[in-house]
Amino acid sequence: MPRSDQYAHYDMSESICEEKTFESVFVTHAENLRNFMYYKSGDLQRSEDLMQEAFSKLWEECAKVSMEKVKSFLFTVANNRFLNQQKHRKVVLKFEKQAPKNSQSESPQFLMEEKEFEIRLMKAIEELPEGQREVFLMHRIDELKYREIAERLGVSVKAIEKRMHKALVALRKISKRV
Repeated sequence: MPRSDQYAHYDMSESICEEKTFESVFVTHAENLRNFMYYKSGDLQRSEDLMQEAFSKLWEECAKVSMEKVKSFLFTVANNRFLNQQKHRKVVLKFEKQAPKNSQSESPQFLMEEKEFEIRLMKAIEELPEGQREVFLMHRIDELKYREIAERLGVSVKAIEKRMHKALVALRKISKRV
């Protein structure tokens, strides 16, 4: 199969793990990736962070990614990180909407403990493995049923139940130590 022109300047026998090759990949794709994430997020700093995270992940996984898949890998990683951040923001927004607005009736001690709990919960959700976090947020925030989540993710309902159970167990453990 002939390779496309976008790979013409790469030596396909070189590994992405080689610094020179990695730098070449960065020069080739960084600006387009940053721009794509900027269009999605509307935030230049956030788009640069997402781009950097994608390249960091590529470096970690360099031995597993072929030169033909490098662009797809970078855009997929950056997009997934963006979507996870969006889900996290939805959790925060929903929590803020549900929080009572009249704080005059609560003591300062209660308000402080509530804020500390919120911080521990957000950190705990962030620490969950991606699959568990995704199921947890889809169920608790998007209010999807296990069947709907299973259909969207292309797995069985049993798999969703298992991920949710593991997420809840992990959240309990993480929130206690955070």
